[in-house]
Amino acid sequence: MATSSTESYRLLGVDPGTNILGYAIIEIEKKKPILRDMGVIYPGKFKAHQEKLKHIFERLQSIIDIHQPREMAIEAPFYSKNPQSMLKLGRAQGVAIAAAMTKGVNITEYAPRKIKQSVTGKGNASKEQVAAMLSNILNFKVDDYYLDATDALATALCHFYQSGSVLKGQKRYNDWGGFLKDNPNRKA
Repeated sequence: MATSSTESYRLLGVDPGTNILGYAIIEIEKKKPILRDMGVIYPGKFKAHQEKLKHIFERLQSIIDIHQPREMAIEAPFYSKNPQSMLKLGRAQGVAIAAAMTKGVNITEYAPRKIKQSVTGKGNASKEQVAAMLSNILNFKVDDYYLDATDALATALCHFYQSGSVLKGQKRYNDWGGFLKDNPNRKA
Protein backbone atom coordinates (compact mmCIF):
# COMPACT_ATOMS: atom_id res chain seq x y z
CA MET A 1 0.00 0.00 0.00
CA ALA A 2 2.35 2.73 -1.23
CA THR A 3 0.93 6.21 -0.68
CA SER A 4 2.13 9.77 -0.66
CA SER A 5 1.80 11.80 2.54
CA THR A 6 -0.94 14.01 1.02
CA GLU A 7 -3.02 11.18 -0.41
CA SER A 8 -6.31 10.38 1.29
CA TYR A 9 -7.88 6.92 1.31
CA ARG A 10 -10.30 4.82 3.33
CA LEU A 11 -10.04 1.53 5.22
CA LEU A 12 -12.95 -0.74 6.16
CA GLY A 13 -12.75 -2.73 9.37
CA VAL A 14 -15.07 -5.70 9.94
CA ASP A 15 -15.83 -7.75 13.04
CA PRO A 16 -17.79 -10.68 11.57
CA GLY A 17 -20.75 -12.33 13.21
CA THR A 18 -23.99 -14.02 12.19
CA ASN A 19 -26.11 -12.20 14.78
CA ILE A 20 -24.28 -8.86 14.94
CA LEU A 21 -21.58 -7.74 12.51
CA GLY A 22 -19.65 -4.57 13.24
CA TYR A 23 -18.12 -2.34 10.58
CA ALA A 24 -16.11 0.88 10.62
CA ILE A 25 -14.66 3.22 8.03
CA ILE A 26 -11.58 5.27 8.78
CA GLU A 27 -10.10 7.76 6.39
CA ILE A 28 -6.37 8.32 6.34
CA GLU A 29 -5.53 11.97 5.72
CA LYS A 30 -1.94 13.15 5.99
CA LYS A 31 -1.06 9.85 7.71
CA LYS A 32 -3.69 10.35 10.41
CA PRO A 33 -6.79 8.17 10.91
CA ILE A 34 -10.18 9.89 11.05
CA LEU A 35 -13.40 8.04 11.89
CA ARG A 36 -15.89 8.45 9.02
CA ASP A 37 -18.55 5.85 9.78
CA MET A 38 -19.24 2.92 12.03
CA GLY A 39 -22.21 0.78 12.75
CA VAL A 40 -23.69 -2.65 13.06
CA ILE A 41 -25.47 -5.01 10.72
CA TYR A 42 -28.06 -7.30 12.31
CA PRO A 43 -28.19 -10.55 10.33
CA GLY A 44 -29.64 -12.22 13.44
CA LYS A 45 -33.09 -10.89 12.51
CA PHE A 46 -33.27 -13.61 9.83
CA LYS A 47 -34.09 -17.19 10.81
CA ALA A 48 -32.38 -19.08 7.98
CA HIS A 49 -28.58 -19.09 8.09
CA GLN A 50 -28.40 -18.58 4.31
CA GLU A 51 -30.54 -15.43 4.65
CA LYS A 52 -28.16 -14.11 7.32
CA LEU A 53 -25.20 -14.64 5.00
CA LYS A 54 -26.99 -13.00 2.07
CA HIS A 55 -27.81 -9.97 4.26
CA ILE A 56 -24.14 -9.65 5.32
CA PHE A 57 -22.99 -9.83 1.69
CA GLU A 58 -25.49 -7.25 0.43
CA ARG A 59 -25.01 -4.76 3.28
CA LEU A 60 -21.21 -4.88 3.09
CA GLN A 61 -21.32 -4.39 -0.67
CA SER A 62 -23.54 -1.35 -0.11
CA ILE A 63 -21.12 0.05 2.49
CA ILE A 64 -18.23 -0.50 0.07
CA ASP A 65 -20.14 1.25 -2.74
CA ILE A 66 -20.87 4.25 -0.50
CA HIS A 67 -17.43 4.68 1.09
CA GLN A 68 -15.09 3.22 -1.56
CA PRO A 69 -12.47 1.80 0.84
CA ARG A 70 -9.15 0.76 -0.63
CA GLU A 71 -8.64 -2.07 1.84
CA MET A 72 -10.59 -4.16 4.31
CA ALA A 73 -9.20 -5.49 7.58
CA ILE A 74 -11.18 -8.31 9.14
CA GLU A 75 -10.96 -10.07 12.47
CA ALA A 76 -10.05 -13.76 12.17
CA PRO A 77 -12.28 -16.33 13.86
CA PHE A 78 -10.94 -17.41 17.22
CA TYR A 79 -10.96 -20.87 18.73
CA SER A 80 -14.22 -21.75 20.39
CA LYS A 81 -15.27 -24.75 22.42
CA ASN A 82 -18.43 -24.87 20.32
CA PRO A 83 -17.52 -26.08 16.78
CA GLN A 84 -20.96 -25.07 15.46
CA SER A 85 -20.41 -21.45 16.56
CA MET A 86 -16.96 -21.36 14.99
CA LEU A 87 -18.32 -22.76 11.73
CA LYS A 88 -21.05 -20.09 11.58
CA LEU A 89 -18.55 -17.34 12.39
CA GLY A 90 -16.21 -18.63 9.66
CA ARG A 91 -19.05 -18.52 7.15
CA ALA A 92 -19.83 -14.92 8.09
CA GLN A 93 -16.16 -14.04 7.67
CA GLY A 94 -16.02 -15.81 4.30
CA VAL A 95 -19.08 -13.95 3.03
CA ALA A 96 -17.62 -10.62 4.19
CA ILE A 97 -14.36 -11.41 2.39
CA ALA A 98 -16.27 -12.39 -0.77
CA ALA A 99 -18.25 -9.12 -0.64
CA ALA A 100 -15.00 -7.13 -0.56
CA MET A 101 -13.21 -9.28 -3.14
CA THR A 102 -15.98 -8.89 -5.70
CA LYS A 103 -15.66 -5.12 -5.30
CA GLY A 104 -11.87 -5.21 -5.80
CA VAL A 105 -11.03 -4.36 -2.19
CA ASN A 106 -7.78 -5.82 -0.78
CA ILE A 107 -8.22 -7.85 2.40
CA THR A 108 -6.02 -8.42 5.45
CA GLU A 109 -6.93 -10.67 8.36
CA TYR A 110 -5.86 -10.08 11.98
CA ALA A 111 -6.11 -12.26 15.06
CA PRO A 112 -8.23 -10.76 17.88
CA ARG A 113 -5.20 -10.65 20.19
CA LYS A 114 -3.15 -8.71 17.59
CA ILE A 115 -5.95 -6.18 17.16
CA LYS A 116 -6.28 -5.55 20.91
CA GLN A 117 -2.52 -5.30 21.30
CA SER A 118 -2.23 -2.79 18.44
CA VAL A 119 -4.84 -0.50 19.96
CA THR A 120 -4.34 -0.88 23.73
CA GLY A 121 -0.90 -2.43 24.11
CA LYS A 122 -2.48 -5.49 25.79
CA GLY A 123 -3.56 -8.57 23.82
CA ASN A 124 -6.07 -9.55 26.49
CA ALA A 125 -7.79 -6.14 26.82
CA SER A 126 -11.54 -6.11 27.40
CA LYS A 127 -14.04 -4.75 24.87
CA GLU A 128 -14.55 -1.76 27.18
CA GLN A 129 -10.79 -1.05 27.35
CA VAL A 130 -10.54 -1.21 23.55
CA ALA A 131 -13.53 1.14 23.22
CA ALA A 132 -12.05 3.62 25.72
CA MET A 133 -8.71 3.69 23.88
CA LEU A 134 -10.43 4.12 20.49
CA SER A 135 -12.52 6.94 21.92
CA ASN A 136 -9.34 8.66 23.07
CA ILE A 137 -7.31 8.06 19.89
CA LEU A 138 -10.05 9.08 17.45
CA ASN A 139 -11.75 11.65 19.70
CA PHE A 140 -15.32 10.37 19.76
CA LYS A 141 -17.78 9.13 22.40
CA VAL A 142 -18.73 5.46 22.35
CA ASP A 143 -22.34 4.76 23.27
CA ASP A 144 -23.89 1.35 23.87
CA TYR A 145 -25.17 1.08 20.29
CA TYR A 146 -21.68 1.42 18.85
CA LEU A 147 -19.98 -0.88 21.36
CA ASP A 148 -20.52 -3.77 18.93
CA ALA A 149 -18.81 -1.77 16.19
CA THR A 150 -15.72 -0.89 18.23
CA ASP A 151 -14.07 -4.24 17.43
CA ALA A 152 -14.43 -3.40 13.73
CA LEU A 153 -12.98 0.06 14.34
CA ALA A 154 -10.09 -1.50 16.27
CA THR A 155 -9.50 -3.87 13.34
CA ALA A 156 -9.29 -0.96 10.88
CA LEU A 157 -6.97 0.98 13.20
CA CYS A 158 -4.82 -2.13 13.71
CA HIS A 159 -4.40 -2.38 9.95
CA PHE A 160 -3.41 1.29 9.78
CA TYR A 161 -0.81 0.75 12.51
CA GLN A 162 0.50 -2.52 11.03
CA SER A 163 0.86 -1.21 7.47
CA GLY A 164 4.50 -0.16 7.39
CA SER A 165 4.10 1.73 4.13
CA VAL A 166 1.33 3.85 5.64
CA LEU A 167 3.58 4.75 8.55
CA LYS A 168 6.68 5.30 6.45
CA GLY A 169 8.60 8.19 7.88
CA GLN A 170 6.88 8.04 11.26
CA LYS A 171 8.65 6.98 14.42
CA ARG A 172 8.28 3.27 15.28
CA TYR A 173 8.15 2.06 18.90
CA ASN A 174 9.42 -1.15 20.46
CA ASP A 175 7.09 -0.94 23.44
CA TRP A 176 3.93 0.74 24.63
CA GLY A 177 5.74 2.78 27.27
CA GLY A 178 7.86 4.60 24.68
CA PHE A 179 4.80 5.44 22.63
CA LEU A 180 2.92 6.80 25.65
CA LYS A 181 5.94 8.87 26.69
CA ASP A 182 5.92 10.59 23.27
CA ASN A 183 2.10 10.73 23.13
CA PRO A 184 0.78 11.50 26.64
CA ASN A 185 -2.63 12.52 25.24
CA ARG A 186 -3.26 8.91 24.13
CA LYS A 187 -3.61 7.46 27.64
CA ALA A 188 -7.02 5.92 28.37
